[in-house]
Amino acid sequence: MGETRWQLFPDGTAVAEEAAARILAAATQALSHQDRFRLVLAGGRTPEQAFRILATAKADWQNWEIYYGDERCLPADHPDRNSQMATKAWLEHVSIPAAQIHPMAGEKGPVDGAQEYAALLANTPAFDLVLLGLGEDGHTASLFPGHIHPEERVHVVFNAPKPPPERISLSAATIAKSHAVLFLVTGAGKRQAVSDWKAGIAIPAASISAVNGVDILIDEAANAPV
Repeated sequence: MGETRWQLFPDGTAVAEEAAARILAAATQALSHQDRFRLVLAGGRTPEQAFRILATAKADWQNWEIYYGDERCLPADHPDRNSQMATKAWLEHVSIPAAQIHPMAGEKGPVDGAQEYAALLANTPAFDLVLLGLGEDGHTASLFPGHIHPEERVHVVFNAPKPPPERISLSAATIAKSHAVLFLVTGAGKRQAVSDWKAGIAIPAASISAVNGVDILIDEAANAPV
């Protein structure tokens, strides 16, 4: 697998701007030789900022395909759903066909929702780009410290340490088949997780790989010494 590359930015806004630019560039590159650009979305404040930038961008939206890295098991229209955030900030403002947007069915519960998403992914080519965040405890997507992370395509998550306890998540093994991964890491609350990651401690985020490597866009607040 490719290397891990850290890139420092002054603040979260700069991270979001760089993320949006990289997403658009990845789409252009992918669509130069294939019919779809397959992007996996993350939840969180910094991805939301990036999505708001994308909402005003011009792109070949008809050929984008959208997936999710994880989802909370809440009603489909709940404001805490990652799919709701992405829809409000970005997707409802651009012309990606609805049939090419694939939310996780968290409203069906973790078992049925995960099985449904795994069936979808069984016929899906490798993702071009996966967006991820970093939790204060070192989790990414809904892969939490202390949990068992088998290699099936999609995880059923119970007892998440932050609410809601039931979630659905792509596995590290699924993400590893992707062409590229982009972490967005911002805020002072992430300093310990960043320190652990750089020190080689086995936090879930450190288990993530991709064919062409992992890029981490980090702001100065998250990168500061503990």
